[in-house]
Amino acid sequence: MFNIIERYINKMTKEDIRSFAINKNINLSEQELDFTYDFVKKNYKSFFQNPKVFNINRYKDNYSQENFSKITKVYQEYTQRYANYL
Repeated sequence: MFNIIERYINKMTKEDIRSFAINKNINLSEQELDFTYDFVKKNYKSFFQNPKVFNINRYKDNYSQENFSKITKVYQEYTQRYANYL
């Protein structure tokens, strides 16, 4: 399964992130989009290797308060939904 994720991440674009965010009613600024894109590209492996030590609150200064609140809800939703696969 990790190979599927790796291939997707390698092909992922900023537009993919923007579309996902908009779908979740999150309007990222250009700086937030750049941070999110760079973060995912650089850190997805370490997240999947040990997701329980990931602390989303460390990144709240990179987002507006409104966006961080929405991102936190989406993060919690997906970690609960896919907990058996992590």
